[in-house]
Amino acid sequence: MLSAIRISLFLLLTSSIVWAQDRTEYKEVVFNNGDFSLPYRILYPQNYDTKKSYPLILFLHGAGERGSDNEKQLIHGSKLFLNSVNRQRFPAIVVFPQCPEEGFWSKVDMSTNSEGIREFDFSVKGDPTPSMQATLGLLDSLHKLNTVNTSKIYVGGLSMGGMGTFEIVSRRPKLFAAAFPICGGGNPESVKKYAKKVPFWVFHGAKDDVVPPELSQNMVDALKSHQGEVKFTLYPDANHNSWDAAFAEPDLLPWIFSRSK
Repeated sequence: MLSAIRISLFLLLTSSIVWAQDRTEYKEVVFNNGDFSLPYRILYPQNYDTKKSYPLILFLHGAGERGSDNEKQLIHGSKLFLNSVNRQRFPAIVVFPQCPEEGFWSKVDMSTNSEGIREFDFSVKGDPTPSMQATLGLLDSLHKLNTVNTSKIYVGGLSMGGMGTFEIVSRRPKLFAAAFPICGGGNPESVKKYAKKVPFWVFHGAKDDVVPPELSQNMVDALKSHQGEVKFTLYPDANHNSWDAAFAEPDLLPWIFSRSK
């Protein structure tokens, strides 16, 4: 019994060390947008060749990963792109910006109703939040790099980042080749800007008690009503962490990287 415990502890410690080492593959950078500094991590393809161009993936984290350490945003999703098989099959530049502690990607007011259910009111007007504005600036700067294939720029995110995914596509409807929001939501009125321009694969957990699955359903319905290309995967037994199931989808990366403007 003691030997088994020791082996388990050794494996846990080893995996933690390997993961810590893997994280260093994501280089630490800070984008300065006037008075606003946006920390981000960037992963380059293996055998990165500056004479070639690569797809670009922008990934927006959730509220729990906000901060200024330029590290927490890698908790969810970064392993998917570090996987050696995935890096060989789908060489790409992957970017994880980090939203500040009190920031938010999208313009949304949150409240709780009398039944204890969270409600979200998404705005479709006005300037973006400072975090979104800085992310747009970062995206514009990356878009200019010779090593970025501008016909294959993708965006995804989870929870707060899923909401940010819908919003950033609405603000750059001609830029993205595909989007994959997870347990997010948005304002269905914005869909008409991009429904016919950007294909979506939307994910949510049917038992999500943090972000109601109806928020994703409403966006999917709006996309369909505007003749958009959209897939919707609703996991019947998943709660808010539906990203675990989404990242395990064998067709996710092939679907993303098959898309081009």
